[in-house]
Amino acid sequence: MARKRRGLILATAVIGGIAAVFVWPQSWLLIRHDGDLRYVYPAHDGTTFALRWTHSVEHENWIERFRLHNDRIILISTRFKTFGAGVPAHAGKRTTLENGWVVMSGIDRVVDPLAVQAAAAENYSLRYDGAWHALGRHAGAPILTFAYARAPLYRVLPTLIGNWIDTRGTG
Repeated sequence: MARKRRGLILATAVIGGIAAVFVWPQSWLLIRHDGDLRYVYPAHDGTTFALRWTHSVEHENWIERFRLHNDRIILISTRFKTFGAGVPAHAGKRTTLENGWVVMSGIDRVVDPLAVQAAAAENYSLRYDGAWHALGRHAGAPILTFAYARAPLYRVLPTLIGNWIDTRGTG
């Protein structure tokens, strides 16, 4: 009898633990298009990511880096090859030239939520956890909205699985 009871307690604890993982809110970088969740990445305070695209006028790459901090997205730096249309003369605390890139750092500006028009022609991609991920795969020029938020695993799991399948199919 004691053995059955211990087994029941253990099974209940395991099931309860699994259920808690699915319903306990966790931090995520959420990327939506028209309100639909398109991409999701695990996140925590201090997580960094970057966006890269080809400038529509200058036809040069542009990269902006962001940090997740205090439940917000913060622009920390930007880098580009040439000054031109729409390019700021200065931003942040420091501007340097590094291997042919103009780098403006120490910007530390809150941009949450972050909205990006990710036109396929501009080759938008996201650098997260050391890898680049294409964002402009949808027709037209979708407005992608990035947010740092807490959500239970069951809410983001279908998108996580879809992202994983897409990555395996293109990698």
